[in-house]
Amino acid sequence: MQKGNIGVTTENIFPVIKKFLYSDHEIFLREMVSNAVDATQKIKTLADRGDFKGELGELKVCVKLDAEKGTLTISDNGIGMTEAEIDKYINQIAFSGVNDFLDKYKDNANAIIGHFGLGFYSSFMVSKKVEIITRSYQEGAKAVKWSCDGSPEFSIEDAEKEDRGSDIVLYIDDDCKEFLEKHKIESLLNKYCKFLPVPVVFGKKTDWKDGKQVDTDEDNVINNEKPLWTQTPSTLKDEDYKRFYRTLYPMQDEPLFWIHLNVDYPFNLTGILYFPRLKSNIDMQRNKIQLYCNQVFVTDQVEGIVPEFLTLLHGVIDSPDIPLNVSRSYLQSDRDVKKISTYITKKVSDRLSSIFKENRKDYEDKWDDLKVFIHYGMLSQEDFYDRAKDFCLLKDMDGKYFTFDEYKTLIKDNQTDKDGHLVYLYANNKEEQYSYIEAAKAKGYSVLLMDGQLDTPVVSMLEQKLEKSRFTRVDADIIDRLINTDDMKTDELEKDLSDNLSEAFRSQIPAIEKAEFMVEVKPMGEGFQPVVITQSEYMRRMKDISRFQPGMNFYAQMPDTFNFVLNSDHPLIKRVLENETENCDSALGPVNSEIKGLEARLAALRQSQKDKKPEELTQEEKDDVNNTEKSVNEQRNKKKQIIADYAKGNPVIHQLIDLALLQNGMLKGAALDAFLKRSVDLIQ
Repeated sequence: MQKGNIGVTTENIFPVIKKFLYSDHEIFLREMVSNAVDATQKIKTLADRGDFKGELGELKVCVKLDAEKGTLTISDNGIGMTEAEIDKYINQIAFSGVNDFLDKYKDNANAIIGHFGLGFYSSFMVSKKVEIITRSYQEGAKAVKWSCDGSPEFSIEDAEKEDRGSDIVLYIDDDCKEFLEKHKIESLLNKYCKFLPVPVVFGKKTDWKDGKQVDTDEDNVINNEKPLWTQTPSTLKDEDYKRFYRTLYPMQDEPLFWIHLNVDYPFNLTGILYFPRLKSNIDMQRNKIQLYCNQVFVTDQVEGIVPEFLTLLHGVIDSPDIPLNVSRSYLQSDRDVKKISTYITKKVSDRLSSIFKENRKDYEDKWDDLKVFIHYGMLSQEDFYDRAKDFCLLKDMDGKYFTFDEYKTLIKDNQTDKDGHLVYLYANNKEEQYSYIEAAKAKGYSVLLMDGQLDTPVVSMLEQKLEKSRFTRVDADIIDRLINTDDMKTDELEKDLSDNLSEAFRSQIPAIEKAEFMVEVKPMGEGFQPVVITQSEYMRRMKDISRFQPGMNFYAQMPDTFNFVLNSDHPLIKRVLENETENCDSALGPVNSEIKGLEARLAALRQSQKDKKPEELTQEEKDDVNNTEKSVNEQRNKKKQIIADYAKGNPVIHQLIDLALLQNGMLKGAALDAFLKRSVDLIQ
């Protein structure tokens, strides 16, 4: 028997491993099985080259649990090891600069294992003792057993083993008993080893018999040795891709389409990326791309390898050029990884472009599901915008699709304002904004439907990208002001009548939390609605964008400001105005006269004092101005009260206000109940 100390430059490597790898301790199984697969592939390579002439037998890796003994065993019938090889590969760990490593890698278990060649030693994260019973493929080789109990001391002795290969026996530590549970090991094998190129056996398949699950004689192979991405695309059918997608994501809807990646220069990369049907929440769909290294699962955190917007895709990427023990800092700095990201972006955009050109109808049918990917890419990556602008579509209210150039040609004659800007009208809710949409269509305008998750920032982006263009939602203003031209109507009411009418409605608009209303009177034509509520495009968009951009939260805190526009051409508004004049003129006459007199006096006082400095004014002069201002305000408030008292008893004013609020989803609770009762009364 040989005894000795493991060749490391620290007193005891194992507490270090346990302490700094504990958060990622499940990866030990990936390392153990991967080593076994490597050993198995090596014997096959030797046989293919003629360097091994013996019987290969059934090549496989077996994982066995023995809960009673507290062991987990990973066995292979690969090349095995001689005593000299154990001494070289197991005892002499290339492990220098331990103190430096503690600070640099303490938060990243993968980086430690990858950087220091500690794949095998990750077994000590969960084990109090590890044994290797191995026999080399070399002719005349003897079986040997290596044993270590978690101290630097090891022993090597002769062993009994008939066949070539290795058995790694892990004596699971007391604080890691979860790794003696069948379902735990099964889940880890499914996570890390599902597509390894050598059969991985874990127990026997079970069958339902006499009311319980019983083992059969058939090995339970947990992996698919030839996953779809390793196969030649020309040999595969659509159903093969769909079936593989169901294997990866059993509960997902069928994908829109897929891209089979296969490149060997300037880097090696294979894989399949699927465009899923997204529901509503973008973030919920992230981390669905699985990264593999030679069919060994590495991570589903693929930021850095895949462009950010494509992290919404599903599927698999496999590249031996991305190390198994990958770290985020590595991804951010490695040139090959950046080349892979660029390649994937190009491959995706080329695929989208080809589908658009070859089968535009199919592309349009998928657009509502596709656009979130394309919009996200255009927003987040300049070079993708340049590629995608030719196959990004705009959809109008009739469900017709247009490229940017096609839509520009469609609207340029009818939707160019007096300053030469092309005005893109849009709505984001076909039902709620129905009357505004119909008013625009009646005017001969085209209206886009922009109801996607990212359409608000997309609108702002397109205003910057498309020359002399602006986007305006159909409810941002009255129809005649949506596209400002030189032939706008100017036959407005005289100011006093307009002010009185505005005040009658303003006084009766109910208080709505976080909403402010500005009332104005405009001629909009007899056929248009009597009252329209609009909202400034700028402020509404800023509030919408604040949901996407940190640092703009102050917009979200501001109240919504609406314009409450009265159509002075409508018969109902004319009737209200006539009725108001009849009921209020006698009471308003003296008040208006008083206001005019006071305003004239105030103007005269200010004129007489305008050349004096504040310190030159006497107290009497200051008091005169203040008292006159106070009197003006009192008379104005008196006027408002006269109009409010009249408006309070006018059911038509209340009905028109409530109809406008109802149309915009702002009539609720007691106000809605009062409207319903009033509606019944008006009908009777």
